[in-house]
Amino acid sequence: MSVNDTAHSPNFAWNRQVYHRLKLALSLGLRRQIFLAVCDDLNLRNQVAARLHSTLAFPVGQVLYQPSDSQEASTPAYPRLVTLRLNLSDPNPIAQINQWLANYPPPIVGASQDTPGRSLPIPAFQIVGVEQLTRQQVTVQRLFLHYLRSTEQNLSDIESNRFLESSLLLWIPRPWLYAIQQSAPQFWRCRTGIFVFAGEPTPTTKGKSSPERFPSSSSRNLDLGNIEQSILEESVTQEDFDFQTDTQANRGHKLQESPLSKLELFAAKPDQEEPTHKASASNSPSSESLSHISKELTELVLATINTTIEDKDQNLQVQQILHEIGELHSKKVSGGGLAAAYHRLGNLYRLRVEQGHSTLENLMVAILAYQEAITYDDSSPQVPDILNDLGTLYWMLSRTPPNSEEGQAYIEQGIEFYQLALKLISSQTHSETYARVQNNLGTAYGDLARFSAPAENWQQAVLAYSEAIRLRTSEMEPLKYAACQNNLGTAYWHLAQHNQPVENLKKAIIAYNLALAHYSVEQEPFKYGMIQNNIGTAYWNIAQYEQPQENLQLAIDAYGEALKYRTAANVPAACSATQNNLGTAYWHLATLPQTTNEERQKLLEMCITAYDEALALAHSLSGVSLSFDAGTTHNNLGLAHYQLVTDPYFHGDKEIRSHHLEAALDNHLHALNVLNKQSEVYQTTIAYIVKTIRAFHNELGIHGQNLALSKIPGQLLPEILPKL
Repeated sequence: MSVNDTAHSPNFAWNRQVYHRLKLALSLGLRRQIFLAVCDDLNLRNQVAARLHSTLAFPVGQVLYQPSDSQEASTPAYPRLVTLRLNLSDPNPIAQINQWLANYPPPIVGASQDTPGRSLPIPAFQIVGVEQLTRQQVTVQRLFLHYLRSTEQNLSDIESNRFLESSLLLWIPRPWLYAIQQSAPQFWRCRTGIFVFAGEPTPTTKGKSSPERFPSSSSRNLDLGNIEQSILEESVTQEDFDFQTDTQANRGHKLQESPLSKLELFAAKPDQEEPTHKASASNSPSSESLSHISKELTELVLATINTTIEDKDQNLQVQQILHEIGELHSKKVSGGGLAAAYHRLGNLYRLRVEQGHSTLENLMVAILAYQEAITYDDSSPQVPDILNDLGTLYWMLSRTPPNSEEGQAYIEQGIEFYQLALKLISSQTHSETYARVQNNLGTAYGDLARFSAPAENWQQAVLAYSEAIRLRTSEMEPLKYAACQNNLGTAYWHLAQHNQPVENLKKAIIAYNLALAHYSVEQEPFKYGMIQNNIGTAYWNIAQYEQPQENLQLAIDAYGEALKYRTAANVPAACSATQNNLGTAYWHLATLPQTTNEERQKLLEMCITAYDEALALAHSLSGVSLSFDAGTTHNNLGLAHYQLVTDPYFHGDKEIRSHHLEAALDNHLHALNVLNKQSEVYQTTIAYIVKTIRAFHNELGIHGQNLALSKIPGQLLPEILPKL
């Protein structure tokens, strides 16, 4: 279970609230704070500790100080949160913190000839591993409690305890909470806060387990609301994510099946140096060799090795690198060698994500490893590559938590990494990298627009995509150029919903057509159909502002072209969405004043056919997320049947009229079944039902009205009868 477990878990809401309160308490950066985090579930503890580290340890702009003056020396990265594993041979948390600060003192920033500068803040510390004391001798357990009892004295000894300038978070299981309360009252009195997570105790016996991941929230469901809307497809999932590889047989770039870009990880060249020490394939690295490594990173790595992913070669590589990092730490080797080892570890987990294993654990390990690589060598030429990778990995994290505020924070942090990468390179000397980062930046801004300032963020997305296109010419990189144009078209479409609609929609159509010019219908039929669908939606939008008849016909033509390749057999969900859009376009064209009576009848019939096809496909897809709201489409279909049969120029007999009115009523009732009674749409649907029952009476007499009322569920009659 994780802090953001699915809503089906009874502990989900509680753990999420506790996590956010703990994160807030640590992020405030207050002095002399002692927090106790109580968690019996070790998988949950490892995930929360790693998540806190990922979010708080290296906040961009606070740890990577890039000087504005090229003559000024840069400042090494320095963490704001450090995770230490309790030393079981001498379980003294305060001594461990002081030793870490002695080994890694805060660097001085802002020093010049005139000013002495200032040291960076002392980081906060989280201590894990207390649960291991249960397996130790009683003398070791008593020694730990003795050290805790000395806390009050340590707090008063300012000169020898630099940790007092920051905060301490001690992770403990529930039995140790009671032991501390009873046997170390001095420490208990010094506590600032207690954060209790809910979860089952982890068994003491070792065995294979699969750490649970944070749920994905990549799927989206757009609510049409009413027949006045059409949809633009824009789903991006982690499974569709396309990483660029750096092998000689580069498989190329898969273009996304949606207007939003698939972010590209920088093609970082892996260090070819072989690990100095090789670990046994059957044994994990020893705890002694790992004692100097960031422990939340170690816990996550070891957990991923024991998952159901049975890739022995990859696991062996991970163990070898982890062992090498531990040896480098124990020998106090720093700088490029240690950074390169962490970089290789990050690349291995990036490969796991590329292969489709985009679990929270794999994402976290890649992020933590890359951040450590920058910490130990922030002057390496690989730093821009790593920053770009970090931006993309944070973008992926933004789609895992269900909490929107946290998702926004991850996107913003990803954007900062992208922007920092762009500051370290120029478009003249690193044109390919620069274009890739700009393309990724555009996608991140597009996601950020879903949370705040949509007009401003979509404008930033347009600028970023345009900059990428400036460097990705169609002659040099036709597929990448097409992908950027596709992304730019979608950015313009969204921007049109806020500013200068006609102008931006026309720019969107231009960009989409430029993208189409570089797609082969034979090789990329689904992508070609997707862009045609979006061209149709852009024309549908323009029709709301000018030349409605011409633009609606262009929308219908584009949707028809899309359906040649988005077939029910090959891509039923996409076909369903386009059929839904086509039905909406037919409806609006039918209701234009200049449409003739004969044309209106034909258009309404084609509207009904398209909606019927959309809903038939939608209901045949179990467990598949749709990009449109089927309930709203049922309402729209009901209105189309009603409009057709009540048109003064409709010449059908009573049987045909009854068929259309029954279809209208059935569709409105179907929509009503999935609506909230307190919603405005629910009341609107009730009005549609009342109007349809009246049409039964007007067209078919009292017999028709009785037929209509016989279809109404008994619980709805008290609400509907007074309105007739």
